[in-house]
This record gives sequence, C-alpha cells and structure tokens, in this order.
Amino acid sequence: MDELTQAVDNLKKEWNQAVSQLEESIAVIRSCGKTGKGTEEANSLPRLNGSAQDALQLLKSLQLHASLRNANLQAKENIRKAAQEERELLLGGGEESTIRRRNLQTKTGMTSAAESITESLRRSRQMMVQEVERSASTLATFDESTSVLRKAEELATNAITDSTQLSFVRILRASAFFILNTEQLARLVILTAGFIIFSLAVLYVVSRRIGLLTLQRKLADAIRSGSLSAEDIVAKA
Repeated sequence: MDELTQAVDNLKKEWNQAVSQLEESIAVIRSCGKTGKGTEEANSLPRLNGSAQDALQLLKSLQLHASLRNANLQAKENIRKAAQEERELLLGGGEESTIRRRNLQTKTGMTSAAESITESLRRSRQMMVQEVERSASTLATFDESTSVLRKAEELATNAITDSTQLSFVRILRASAFFILNTEQLARLVILTAGFIIFSLAVLYVVSRRIGLLTLQRKLADAIRSGSLSAEDIVAKA
C-alpha cells in the first residue's frame, strides 16, 4: 500500500509539471508577435505548438496512469477484504458460513475480473506511452523537414527570380530584333511593289505609244498607196 501511495504522489507531481509546462507553452504562443521579432517568432511557432501537443499527450497518458493506479489501489483493497472474510469463514461454521463461502466465491470472481481489467489498463498505458514517443519523434521530423523545405523554397525563389529577369531581357532583345526585321521587310515589300507598279505603268504607256505609232504608220502607208483616202478615214471616224 505504501508503494502505491508513493506512486500516486509521484504521478501527481508529474501531472502538475505537465500542467505547468502546458500553461507556459500557451503563454509563450499567446505572446508571439509582440516582441518585434516577427520572422523569428513565426519560425519558432511550429516548435511551440509541438511542445504544447507533447504536454497534452503527456497529460492524457498521466490521466490513464492515474486511473490505472486507482484501479490497483481498489483491487488491493478488495483483495484484503476478501482475504479477511475468507479467514472469518474458515474460523466460523453453520449456515452462515455456507452463505459467506458463496459470497466469497462471487467476490473471488469479481476480483479476477478486476485483475483482468487492471491488466488491460496497464497495456493501454503502455500503448499510450509508445504513441506519445512516436508523436514526439514525428513532430521533430516535421520541424526538421519544415526548415529544410523553407530553405529550399528560398533558394528556388531566388533562382526563379534570376531566371525570370534573364528570360525577360532575352525576350526584350528578341522582340526588338523581330520588330527591326519586320520593319525592314515591310520597307522592302513596299519598295518592290512600288517598283513593279511603276514598271507596269511604264510598259503600259510605252505599249500604247508603240501601238499608236504603228497605227499612224499603217494609215500613212495606206494613204500613199492610194488604197485609202482621207474621206474614208473621216467617214470611218
């Protein structure tokens, strides 16, 4: 009984320490952003939340542990009473002793059930402790991964910024070169089209001139040969 009482006292101390740790973590989280170190406090906020979660898990584990201790204390008390009644039955006799033996058998079954429940609680407590340890390891890994990802994000952002600036300069150069080439091509097309139109106009004028001269020569030859008179030309006109 003394060992169980000491264990309960130790459990109460652990409970009070866990409560104090949780209250301290909550107070620190509540004061984040008030000291003027926004970036540093923002980076430490996941760690503070992880510490608070660890304290909560510890409180849950201690609560189960306390339930287990209370169950053990109750079981010890039941066993003590059962042993005392058994001794009284062994020393007594008659019908009353028979009734007490039956009651003792019933209580013995209840004691066995209590022991089974105690064992189940003990296994539950072990599982909770293992789960808390895994949660703490997971949170530590998460914090480390977050730090690595943040650094990688900063490096990627810087690289993207440099690459974007370089690509923008290249695009400007390519655009300027394309505009210059387009202007030169447009000028060349305009000059070529103007030259072709001018050449066609000259050819048309020349062909008309040549046609008129040929016609005049033929008319003159016809008049000289006498096959065509001036009156015929006037009449046809």
